[in-house]
Amino acid sequence: MGKVLVANIGSTSFKFRLFEMPGEQLLAKGGVERIGAAESPWRMEICGQAPTSGHTHFADCVAAITHVEAALREGGQGGFGEFAAVGFKPVMAKGISGTQVLDEKVLGAMEALYTLFPAHNPPYVNAVRTFRKLYPKLPCIGTFETAFYDHLPAEATRFPVPLEWQEKLGIKRTGFHGASHRFVTERLAQIKQRQDLRMISCHLGGSSSICAVKNGRAVDSSWGMTPQSGLPQSNRVGDFDVFAALYLAKDLGLGLDEVERQLSNNAGLKGMAGLQNGDMRDIQAAIAAGSENARTALAVFINAIRGYIGRFLVTLNGADALVFTAGIGENQTDLRAAVCANLDFCGLKLDAAANVATKATEARISAQDSKIEVWVLPTNEEIVIARNAWAKLHGAN
Repeated sequence: MGKVLVANIGSTSFKFRLFEMPGEQLLAKGGVERIGAAESPWRMEICGQAPTSGHTHFADCVAAITHVEAALREGGQGGFGEFAAVGFKPVMAKGISGTQVLDEKVLGAMEALYTLFPAHNPPYVNAVRTFRKLYPKLPCIGTFETAFYDHLPAEATRFPVPLEWQEKLGIKRTGFHGASHRFVTERLAQIKQRQDLRMISCHLGGSSSICAVKNGRAVDSSWGMTPQSGLPQSNRVGDFDVFAALYLAKDLGLGLDEVERQLSNNAGLKGMAGLQNGDMRDIQAAIAAGSENARTALAVFINAIRGYIGRFLVTLNGADALVFTAGIGENQTDLRAAVCANLDFCGLKLDAAANVATKATEARISAQDSKIEVWVLPTNEEIVIARNAWAKLHGAN
């Protein structure tokens, strides 16, 4: 037995869950947000104890990590140096995927993709190096978001670009949210007591993606090469004509850096709605207040989701199940209903009452005679990371 800390790293946040492995008992969870601000909110929940929270100034990630460790010690869970491993959920590294010990070779491969993942890779690389410096004997193990897509068929990975771009430069499609799609895939197989499912998994949140799964393996994804692709994200563009970007940069004088900034930070739902952020709750509030731009943004989002579902129904030759997960997928009943509307041609029938009654809980929300079952399955990416880290420690992957 041993404890595995799963660290979820953002540019200004450090969130965690602590598991006792291999029994997968959740011992504690919490984290720190707005690191570097004058006051950073933090919270701590240790099993069997009253939750604690507060606001403290944390100058950097080191200060946040030190605070969390001190709180865990005080709560009787011990210090990080006593744990079996710390697990991470990094996005992508050049030429490396799967579950890896995050040594300097792997971190260097992540640094090589800073241009593609400016909001994701630097925080993870810095956090891993912080842990390695503070706790030299603590194994740092990461399961890359791309890992669930390591066996995609060639037709799902190729861009229609010069062959040497793929063979020599590594330009190809992959997928992300791998831990989330893997969790709901395994959970539905457990519920149905069968592995041969054709499934469409919709991870809908601040960052969204759709995955086609057959017999437990991903066979296609809504992503391109980066998290700036696929569905419209809360503030990132999603699918976009590359020549429109070149036109903006070259002919209209915005410049490449400004186009990159806008497409990465001010596009997606936020950009379409003309709001300060692209949180779905703010989009819906703006719609309620009469914003036509917000209404259109939501319609574009739903249309994109339905488009990928249609594509994957063709890829899978139908489907046994459609799954909604993550913050929007688990909670937004109206959006689920809109996504599932007018799909009777393929035998999908939503149970309207079950859909309205289901928020952030596991449930089937399709009618009993629906040919395609519709499920809401709350995701648990952290337990996938903990399982993989524990398996890596014991030579299983």
